[in-house]
Amino acid sequence: MQRPGDLRLVPMGLFAFGQTLPCTIGRGGVSAGKREGDGATPAGLHRIIGLLYRPDRLPCPAPWARAILPGDLWCDAPDDPAYNNHVRAPYVASHETLRRADPLYDLVLLTDWNWPDARAGRGSAIFLHQWRRPGYPTAGCIAMARTDLHWLAERAAPGTRLIVPQGITRHAARRAAVAHQV
Repeated sequence: MQRPGDLRLVPMGLFAFGQTLPCTIGRGGVSAGKREGDGATPAGLHRIIGLLYRPDRLPCPAPWARAILPGDLWCDAPDDPAYNNHVRAPYVASHETLRRADPLYDLVLLTDWNWPDARAGRGSAIFLHQWRRPGYPTAGCIAMARTDLHWLAERAAPGTRLIVPQGITRHAARRAAVAHQV
């Protein structure tokens, strides 16, 4: 059941705080059987657990935000004890760099998908972040325009619920995102 303040993925985008924000999802659509590397956005009820930002590019967006510093990584190696957790460089196991050259991770809302007790292979690093361009799918995250992401980060709080229902295809999300661009 949806509550006031919930974020909900709908065919036309992400419904949040009375607005529908155009977004893109994973290239694999929405899946109840999310696996590492499948490109799917996991179906289910998730919660926002963190907010990261690049202090060299943005002011702090909220009192609870944490700065992304040089050497900040996210472990995506299913067989590693730190799987689906923040780690620091140097790190040998497979990982994503959080402090990227492009702006995709300048502002990131973290979800509790497969966290804190990650199960190997269930997927990692399911974030809400800036899109590459409207309609371009992600590897499983939910991505949107920079201005929409900032608007969302100002309103979301730790514990905000994110509802991702089954049945939404990446094609529906792509059409909505591209329509927003025109």
